[in-house]
Amino acid sequence: MSVATRTAPPREARLARMAVALVFLTNGALYANVVPRFPQLKADLGLTNAALGSAIAAMPLGALIAGLFAAAVIRRFRSARVASIGIVLLAALVLLVAFAPNVWVLAAVFFAAGALDAIVDVAQNAHGLRVQRVYGRSILNSLHGLWSVGAVLGGLMGSAAAGLALSLPLHLSISAVLFSLVAIVALKFMLPGADGAAASPSSVTPSPASSSPVVSPARAYSAHAVRMLAVLGLLAACGALVEDAGSSWGALYLRNELFTSAAVAGLAFVALQVAMTAGRLTGDRVVDRFGQRAVVRAGGAVAALGMGLALAFPSVPATLIGFALAGLGTATLVPAAMHSADELPGLPEGAGLTVTSWLLRAGFLLSAPLVGAIADLSSLRVGLLSVVAAGLITVVCSRALVGRVAHG
Repeated sequence: MSVATRTAPPREARLARMAVALVFLTNGALYANVVPRFPQLKADLGLTNAALGSAIAAMPLGALIAGLFAAAVIRRFRSARVASIGIVLLAALVLLVAFAPNVWVLAAVFFAAGALDAIVDVAQNAHGLRVQRVYGRSILNSLHGLWSVGAVLGGLMGSAAAGLALSLPLHLSISAVLFSLVAIVALKFMLPGADGAAASPSSVTPSPASSSPVVSPARAYSAHAVRMLAVLGLLAACGALVEDAGSSWGALYLRNELFTSAAVAGLAFVALQVAMTAGRLTGDRVVDRFGQRAVVRAGGAVAALGMGLALAFPSVPATLIGFALAGLGTATLVPAAMHSADELPGLPEGAGLTVTSWLLRAGFLLSAPLVGAIADLSSLRVGLLSVVAAGLITVVCSRALVGRVAHG
């Protein structure tokens, strides 16, 4: 297979790529440090499953609201500063989780952290796309893969801290200082100047995947496009539900229903994120060969079958394998939904991507309280059947995705 000759990017761009990659990694690691400590938070504050789920849901609620202001903040302060300094502020907010005296304060902290995280997320992607234009080829997938690596790292740190019985304030202080220093160093090497500045002298034409999601009123919405967009949004929400099941409920399921140690309980989240990371880092090659529709359909079946068997025959190994298969099966789901939405005819430019991103956040908002409510009415084991349902919905709705991705 022949590969087109690539011009080596300038040193400034290579350093900027490493810098923004570190920001993605720290962003993934900060919240992930808290996830394995959810059983301790629940016990310390005396919360029900529904109460904890509602507090966690404040995070995507904050993200939904703050996402409206992300573009204005980035225009005012530039993407590099917002991404890097935002990580420092986010680390401080995550640290406050350790000092929440009740569920209301906990929810308020999660709300503020979600709001800031939404702005940081847009900023780091905006700067990543700016670096990508300098490169003249796609690098954004690898950056998202490093976010997953950060999530795995954070999950392992949280599990180790729980196993060592470190106090929550000490654990989250170490995390906050470490990742704040990384973000501050990264800022020095990110691209200088305004985000609207020319990317490079070569005037590389950005690919559709790297175009900025700015909505233009030039084209009207078509009824077919709106229907397709609703299906793609549902697919994105299914991906959010599966990921949230591992982050919000995996540790509680292992700890409270399978009676594992605190260190082992955190491994459910780690198993899902490790598998999802592997799927993201290898997904481009698989999608190129088989097409997005086929890969997502097969992945949905893998997620539903794996988690279904784990819940039908509960044990620690089966549960870890079930969460891993759920993560692997849905690794390419959200990127595929966003790509297909961005390619929809009959929509203003960027509208499909923007709406799908919002529906993804809505999925995160609704999934935690939904599973928590089901768990309180029955059991968390029954609540996690939502992962099986999400996998089956993905199989049915995957026909809305584009097939093979055309390469220029």
